[in-house]
Amino acid sequence: MARMTIQPLLAVALALTLLAGGVAVWAGWSWYGAAHDDSAAYARSRDKVLAAGEQAVQNLSTLDHKDLAHGLDVWQDSTTGDLHQQLAAGRGEFEKQVQQAGTVTTAKVLDGAVTELDDRAGRARVMVALRITVQAPKQQPAAKDSRMLGELTRTPGGWKLSALGQAPVGDSAAN
Repeated sequence: MARMTIQPLLAVALALTLLAGGVAVWAGWSWYGAAHDDSAAYARSRDKVLAAGEQAVQNLSTLDHKDLAHGLDVWQDSTTGDLHQQLAAGRGEFEKQVQQAGTVTTAKVLDGAVTELDDRAGRARVMVALRITVQAPKQQPAAKDSRMLGELTRTPGGWKLSALGQAPVGDSAAN
């Protein structure tokens, strides 16, 4: 009777092939689970909110008297709800004030964070740290760091600011 023998090298190759196949199945299953996890979807929403919030706060902190109509259009495009209505209602008077002052205001986002996100309701809050620089005619630019609190609402056009205010700094929250 002929004995069947498996050569040791062939046995090791077969074992390694089976092990590699098992690892590939496990890795594929893990990747699929992570890609379809609710926490991953929530993280993507949070990132979208943060990007939209930082951009909108920067937009509303930037304005050039030489390109005023465009700047105010960007403000309105960045907002929704009561804030949008307030900006639209006060636009004419505000245009006069900025033209008279002749200022150029620019903002740079230093940091930002989502402080609250209700993805189902389409509402979020952000805190954004900015460096705002104001250039008035015949004066040196004046820079000031500022923290802003914004509320965002999801609209068909994406996340937009529905409220914006100054964040308390230092001991001012206790007063």
